[in-house]
Amino acid sequence: MSRYIRDMRGYGANPPHPNWPGDAKVAVQFVLNYEEGGENCVLHGDAGSEAFLSDIPGAAQWPDQRHWNMESIYEYGGRAGFWRLHRLFTGADIPVTIYGVASALARSPEQLAAMQSAGWEIASHGLKWVEHKDMPEDEERAAIAEAIRLHTEVTGARPKGWYTGRCSVNTVRLVSEEGGFDYISDTYDDDLPYWLEVGSRDQLIIPYTLEANDMRFATAPGYITGEDFFTYLKDAFNTLYAEGQDGAPKMMSIGLHCRLIGRPGKIAGLKRFIDYIQEFDGVWCPRRIDVARHWAEHHPHKRFERPSQMPKDRFVEVFGGIYEHSPWIAEGAYDLELGMAHDCADGLGNALARIFRTATREQRLGVLQAHPDLAGKLASAGRLTAESTSEQASAGLNMLTDEERDTFTKLNTDYVEKHGFPFIIAVKDNTKTSILAAFHDRINNDTDTERDTACKQVERIAWHRLKDILP
Repeated sequence: MSRYIRDMRGYGANPPHPNWPGDAKVAVQFVLNYEEGGENCVLHGDAGSEAFLSDIPGAAQWPDQRHWNMESIYEYGGRAGFWRLHRLFTGADIPVTIYGVASALARSPEQLAAMQSAGWEIASHGLKWVEHKDMPEDEERAAIAEAIRLHTEVTGARPKGWYTGRCSVNTVRLVSEEGGFDYISDTYDDDLPYWLEVGSRDQLIIPYTLEANDMRFATAPGYITGEDFFTYLKDAFNTLYAEGQDGAPKMMSIGLHCRLIGRPGKIAGLKRFIDYIQEFDGVWCPRRIDVARHWAEHHPHKRFERPSQMPKDRFVEVFGGIYEHSPWIAEGAYDLELGMAHDCADGLGNALARIFRTATREQRLGVLQAHPDLAGKLASAGRLTAESTSEQASAGLNMLTDEERDTFTKLNTDYVEKHGFPFIIAVKDNTKTSILAAFHDRINNDTDTERDTACKQVERIAWHRLKDILP
């Protein structure tokens, strides 16, 4: 047995309607990362200078040295870029979420006061703007705790949102286990918030973005002009707004950095985008904490018994009857690489079908022969499985006239004599009339063709049964 822990399914084909306030067609959420003063620097006790997200082409870390150019670029973000952005967003009356590095906030009390005066949310962006990927668990857990402590000391309130950015494979779990965050944003995997089950905790995840993000001014391929940024944001907004008008509203995250978008030539594109979206009705511009509170109220998490997490005896107990009297199929499926993608009818249906399809000819024939006749003697005697009883009743086969019953009896007898197994059809896809028509048509098929048809119908019946069990 193996289990695949990544979630490739998400909400699937039918994401929930978010019911944004004011019946908004899209929620556009702006994040301003405040990292200036928290980056790698030997003055901060780090092993070398910063090398990430600046206007220096091909920047590399300088071990054991200060990088004067890099430091001054980050300083621009605090000295000039932040205030340009503060004027832009307060002037547009759009609240933002700050991803605040705790040590950077501690070194920027004036900017912090301006954030608080504007009513902006200040979420945690970790203790320092450094890589977490190589941190041992205990070290990272301690860094998270210290980030919360310092953030609370500096801002006067503990953070309710978290985004590391340069995270490890353990970060989301460790932050969730801390237990005090309304949301975590260290994922990029959806256009809507979702719940993640971490042990006994239901943790809300609000995905972030690395593409609708001014970091692309500092990476290749990336943006060159403010107009590039505006065009990309506008195209993303137009797509999401149209989806919202079609009844599927989403969320658009936009990531910003003081030292990048705060430059005059770049911010022009952001201003153009803000002016653009303010021409539309049905646009909600919340802080991330507002999104978190809305989602928790309108879409609280509901746990269910997941097939991929069941012990084998429970798995076979629940799904052993999906293929008629053939629990060996469930036993085989349990040993496949199941994951969250299999916790739905399509997913688990595929896993069960793989075992059925790769079985021997004799095994598959045994599954066909395990199915009862339609409206046959077992049905009359009340000896069908619960699933078969319900299915036959859905097509009215439990309420036949004497003439109809005689017709089914003769067809059943002739079909089994010719093909060696009962006539099988997914009755939930049919009516009594269409079943009889199919019976008359298929009885004349050659046995190989009919065996293939019956096997496909068995898989379809299994899918219907799973739909009755799984959400």
